[in-house]
Amino acid sequence: MAAPSPGPHEALAPSPEAGQRAPVSSSSRRGLLRRLWDKQTRLGLFEIGPRHELHGWTSMMQAGLWAATQVSIDHPPTGLPTQEDFSEVLTQVHEGFELGTLAGPAFARLRRSLGLAEEDYQAALGPGGPYLQFLSTSKSKASFFLSHDQRFFLKTQRRREVRVLLAHLPRYVQHLQRHPHSLLARLLGVHSLRVAQGKKKYFIIMQSVFYPAGRISERYDIKGCQVSRWVEPAPEGSPLVLVLKDLNFQGKTMNLGPQRTWLLRQMELDTAFLRELRVLDYSLLMAFQHLHDDEWGPGSSVIFRIARSVQGPQIPEEPGTQNRRLLPDGPNALHVLDGPEHRYFLGLVDLATVYGLRKRLEHLWKTLRYPGRTFSTVSPARYAQRLCQWVEAHTE
Repeated sequence: MAAPSPGPHEALAPSPEAGQRAPVSSSSRRGLLRRLWDKQTRLGLFEIGPRHELHGWTSMMQAGLWAATQVSIDHPPTGLPTQEDFSEVLTQVHEGFELGTLAGPAFARLRRSLGLAEEDYQAALGPGGPYLQFLSTSKSKASFFLSHDQRFFLKTQRRREVRVLLAHLPRYVQHLQRHPHSLLARLLGVHSLRVAQGKKKYFIIMQSVFYPAGRISERYDIKGCQVSRWVEPAPEGSPLVLVLKDLNFQGKTMNLGPQRTWLLRQMELDTAFLRELRVLDYSLLMAFQHLHDDEWGPGSSVIFRIARSVQGPQIPEEPGTQNRRLLPDGPNALHVLDGPEHRYFLGLVDLATVYGLRKRLEHLWKTLRYPGRTFSTVSPARYAQRLCQWVEAHTE
């Protein structure tokens, strides 16, 4: 299923090194103190410095993203969204490489609806600081990066996965408008990078679910099944930060208190949407952080201390269908739930696998290979039901 793709518009890109540094933003004013703090919270992450094998590639990503974001700063989308917003392809030519921006106006609108200033986005992803790499426990061959402030997550994608994301983008945006507190990861950009006359490589940008990461103690990637869902934990005292899986979570629960009812309903809404798109093999990312005594409000659960909301939907909805909640007053509030003793980071990611012929054949093979065991390649309806059941069984 391919998204519409008109001929690319090419432009000679401005360079942040050529005297057009990113404007001073609210985040860069706090840059010195934040970077000093970040140095203490990058345990298990690897800074992509000049001697790193990926430094050249990530430097091109940074310069390209700086210029791409400058376009949306200089020419922000106005008026009502159009079909062209979702099909536009802008190719900017740099020295030695080209960076493509797919559906740029649609993503600029989405970032704006989330209250994300383009200048802050540009400062985090541009050449202001090196990207960070971490070792993934994923079986895919994708590369994973974080912006220097760990706020944004970058992942390489196959071309067919990008086609799926772009084909689903209008409905994805509509779902977030209808359900502004959705658990779906916030996709912020899709790009291609071609070095010299080589093959295009694609990557996406998302809000990191695990942000801020400084006090997170455990991380999990949950699919609601058994096969290939165990990760050997890092030895005690190891600097590695591993994302564990379903079988590592056996015997544990999340104590959400009054937030549990909201979470179960939101899981139903979000997985029903993914089922309609015929999507499977997505994950529920989870992380835990102990709450300090001073983070509690007197006589009530922390979730009612201070609350805020995000921009409401632009589409009329029946009362009660939005499943809103009180959001904690802090960064990344859409992915944060506060229970009686822990802060939980939750988000649904990897939304680009469709149940087509390839996955149907894989399902038949795994049925024979793993009799009596649960695995990830099942029908979208079964996948959604099973993940919701897992959440219900592991929360209280």
